[in-house]
Amino acid sequence: MRHIAIIGSGPAGYYSAEAAQKKFGEDVRVDIIDRLPVPFGLIRFGVAPDHQSIKAVSGRYEKVALSENVRFVGNVTVGKDVSIDELQGLYDAVVLATGAPDDRKLDIPGGDLPGVYGSAAFVGWYNGHPDFADLEPPLDGKHVAIIGNGNVALDVARILSKTRAEFGGSDIVSHALDVLETSATEEITILGRRGPHQIAMTPKELGELAHLDRATPRVDKLDLPEVGEDALLEPGMRKSVTHLREFAAIPEAYRADKQISINFDFFAAPVRVEGDGKVERIVVERTKLDEQLRSVGTGETYAIPCSMVISCIGYQTPSIEGVPYEHGRGRFANVEGRILPGLYCVGWARRGPSGTIGTNRPDGYTIIDAVAEDIGEGDGKTGRPGLDALLEKRGVQVVKFSDWKKIEEAEIARARDGAPREKFVRIEDMIAAGG
Repeated sequence: MRHIAIIGSGPAGYYSAEAAQKKFGEDVRVDIIDRLPVPFGLIRFGVAPDHQSIKAVSGRYEKVALSENVRFVGNVTVGKDVSIDELQGLYDAVVLATGAPDDRKLDIPGGDLPGVYGSAAFVGWYNGHPDFADLEPPLDGKHVAIIGNGNVALDVARILSKTRAEFGGSDIVSHALDVLETSATEEITILGRRGPHQIAMTPKELGELAHLDRATPRVDKLDLPEVGEDALLEPGMRKSVTHLREFAAIPEAYRADKQISINFDFFAAPVRVEGDGKVERIVVERTKLDEQLRSVGTGETYAIPCSMVISCIGYQTPSIEGVPYEHGRGRFANVEGRILPGLYCVGWARRGPSGTIGTNRPDGYTIIDAVAEDIGEGDGKTGRPGLDALLEKRGVQVVKFSDWKKIEEAEIARARDGAPREKFVRIEDMIAAGG
């Protein structure tokens, strides 16, 4: 019998468990360990609450979780409740599928002023992550600046712009919905160091901005390349740039009826955040592209008044004591998923924050192939019983998948009209509901 521990219950974790089932059949026991009492990681806390069709992939993970040879072990923190060394002594393979839940630091002067948030924190706030439930974003100002030109920046802009009615059918948490409803926001500026041809925004997410009830996107025509240059782009990017061109052509008469303007400010590099004890403005340097399409400063700067700055510049994997780490890349040091003998990583923890949810499936299967090559028939380790004995001795209250189903039932029961659920945002409330 082979015993595998997977740390992290998001997409990479469950795809790896699925791969282990298919690779080893009944000759494997997989424990999926998570520090939270609830599974699915990025699906629950990262995917936008108004993108319920994407969240539906958790149904696939549930089929894996309900199998007899796969177990969810929630409310267990690796590094505090149990160490990596201890897990390696209990399991033939330990796979780190922790994702990249931490923000990349906004390393500019004033980046730590009150009112500056990373996207992990802000997205976690409106998605009900326990770590960010007490965030109090200053939405009493008229202007919000968002740094970044990817889909997360679009998610944040869209969530800030929607009316309460537009959140019907979403699982945005009530504490965020109530605050957003009273927001004074009139302008949202999305800052990008490079130009429209260098964005990392997909057509679907961009297109959604054109259909908001009280907001409209704005693009400066002068920032757009010649139309003929679009032919050099791959099809998806070409569709995205087409949306930007459509935004630039929106008549001013149409904009006059909208309460919020979402401004795309290209060729704009944040230099510093300023304010007296809180965010009051962000200073930006105008950039241009060099021959390698890198942004270079022009020396021209200007200030954008704002009461909040949300940095959507990427994520990194949190380090774990005793595990080699690449600080420059924000991921575990590895060679094709192998870290040390018996220790592996998968998904964003392996490759950094890149790719889609679906990218993690082939990644999980590749890692399990490596595990199979390395561990053979297994080494007679205790696996699950050994972990249970250790956690019981330490008084750790483990949350099982059956407990999670009770939590889920309680969240569904307490949902507001039209919403799929109302998430618990306190760990103690989750545990109480699952008891």
